[in-house]
Amino acid sequence: MCSRPGREIPAQRSEYAPRVPLTDRPEDKKPVTVPAAEAATAFDPAAVARQFVEARRGARALPEFPGPLPADMAAGYLVQEQAIGLWPDKVVGWKVGRIPLELQAALKAERVMGPIFAGHVWQPDPAVPTPLPVIAGGFAAVEAEYIYRMGRDTPADKLDWTPQEALDFVGDLLVGVEFAGSPLATINVLGPRVVASDFGNNAGQILGRVVPNWRERPDLIPPCHAYIEGKLVGEGSPASIPGGPPASLAFLLSACAARGRALKAGDLVTTGAASGIHDIEVGQTARITFGDLEEIRCVAIPAVPA
Repeated sequence: MCSRPGREIPAQRSEYAPRVPLTDRPEDKKPVTVPAAEAATAFDPAAVARQFVEARRGARALPEFPGPLPADMAAGYLVQEQAIGLWPDKVVGWKVGRIPLELQAALKAERVMGPIFAGHVWQPDPAVPTPLPVIAGGFAAVEAEYIYRMGRDTPADKLDWTPQEALDFVGDLLVGVEFAGSPLATINVLGPRVVASDFGNNAGQILGRVVPNWRERPDLIPPCHAYIEGKLVGEGSPASIPGGPPASLAFLLSACAARGRALKAGDLVTTGAASGIHDIEVGQTARITFGDLEEIRCVAIPAVPA
């Protein structure tokens, strides 16, 4: 997710540097030199991606977005694609977050996505809280999630998906916890374009149990409750996600296909912060429950350089 429910996001502005115009006169059809000061402020997806990746791997916070803000969601995803190429791990799934209603028309998008990497998928241990590496001065939160595990590969040439079509490719529904995290403390305040730039604000996934008979009895999918330091901070259910988890999945399959990233059997899809987004600080513990099915405990610890 990219914002907390009820929290107003400031209006955003484009910070693209102005382009240098060319005329149609032959004498003007020659290389144009951009002044150094102007070139320094141009939006550079590769440079932004490199700074995000280096900050994540170095476990250090970024004091501000590293350059001009992306002008739109497409520009944010250009950064994300560059960062995926720099990250030394395999993509094994995707997170989906809801864009605040008041921003959807301007951004021409209802949801935002980001990759989940193999080394950041954890299995909960009932005896020991799962450690969540938090970058000091960055952003960190936990979210209760309903997660699909794909049962078969999706076709690479299918660009439009309905929720029912998407469900036909699912193997299991699981419960779990998304660890949302970024070196940039203001990532959610700056909005979905920036969230897209930094791996969708994803830092890990705790994978819980399979929900039994979820297709036949969707009414029996357990609700979720989130606690920080023993205090209830949020609750929800699959109905808390607009359109339900299948709508998130349909969006994800369409968006991935458009990027040439069809999903494979076994890939994971987190469908949205069903309980809300709950900030967590180093030393704090969280407990996420899904009725009688699952209880997941985790603790925030200081991140260390890779």
